[in-house]
Amino acid sequence: MKNYMDKIAVTPNRNFFSINFPGIVLCFVVMIAGVYFANLIGVLIVKLQILPEGSSSPVSGIFVAIILGIFIRNVVSIHPFFLPGIALAVKYALRLGIILLGLRLSLIEALKLGAWGIPLIIACISSGIIVTLYFTSKMKQSKRLGTLIAGGTGICGVTAIMAISPVIKAKDNEISYAIANITIFGLVSMLFYPLLANTFFGDDPIKAGLFLGTSIHDTAQVTGAALIYNQMYDIEKAVDVAMVTKLTRNLFIIVVIPLISSLFFKGMDDRQDTVGERIPKWYKLVPMFVIGFLLLAFIRTIGDMTLANNGLALGFLDLASWKAFYSYGSSFGTTYMLGIAMAGVGLSTSFKSFKGMGLKPFYIGLIAAISVGIVSLTLISLFGHLVVI
Repeated sequence: MKNYMDKIAVTPNRNFFSINFPGIVLCFVVMIAGVYFANLIGVLIVKLQILPEGSSSPVSGIFVAIILGIFIRNVVSIHPFFLPGIALAVKYALRLGIILLGLRLSLIEALKLGAWGIPLIIACISSGIIVTLYFTSKMKQSKRLGTLIAGGTGICGVTAIMAISPVIKAKDNEISYAIANITIFGLVSMLFYPLLANTFFGDDPIKAGLFLGTSIHDTAQVTGAALIYNQMYDIEKAVDVAMVTKLTRNLFIIVVIPLISSLFFKGMDDRQDTVGERIPKWYKLVPMFVIGFLLLAFIRTIGDMTLANNGLALGFLDLASWKAFYSYGSSFGTTYMLGIAMAGVGLSTSFKSFKGMGLKPFYIGLIAAISVGIVSLTLISLFGHLVVI
């Protein structure tokens, strides 16, 4: 794909649109199809009464878009005519989507967890990352793939994988494999962890919500698990606690991307999968799109604060306008921009590229998911009573 990006760079401006437009349109169509089929799966799950009425799909449209893209690439095949636009979509739609994701997260949410809730989240994030990287090294697997799985397990599933991938220059097959890994274990957790939460924490909504928010990978899956818990045990507050916990956990993407990227590049010379690459300067481990993400998170935070103080967000937007602004902005980023980028990843991934990867990375993801669950259960059992929301 780099060759196509090089060609784009030297293409005269008058040809830029005609060369890239077809590939971008193809990514857009695959993204729309992914969202449609993900919603269809959600409707089916509700009809089967796995989730309560009115629930959104726990299966990400991004994940479905990747699967559809891989199917088109390997079964239908893609004409080289589309490839420049696909490469462009992967590079720039991804960055814009992550930046807009900042509108979803308010720093005020983190303060609700108090002095004890945040350390619990940090411990769970750390355990997921440390265990994943440890077993990646022990099993002699791709350090890139292990880093992606570590980020997805520790922070926020698919979004973290996509945010880390351009920094460590992950390959398309590694991104697809890591997302499949995270999605599978996240869905399993979504179905079984509500039962586990009730077994250990009974009718305590704070402990149950903390557990669901810290132990399940993706935001959609945390939402699904919390709704299942509420449906089974009629404890609505657990849903609010789980969402506050998960959104606070997502904020740590700002810190974890440069941290986990630095761990990836540390000692890279003695790893086969990173030979020949130059270690980037430290400031390049904090990419511009993360700074953009942080900037929009601050705007969201300031808007929420000014709305609470004088009834107008940022001094000129009423409640309805402010909610519409950040809701549509973040939805456009997560649904459309990230969807287009991941459709491009799928369209760029050949089945041949999975050859030789084997099942060991899935075992690593399984071990990491179980480890995070155990750490979460243990810490919340010991200190959960100290958290007040």
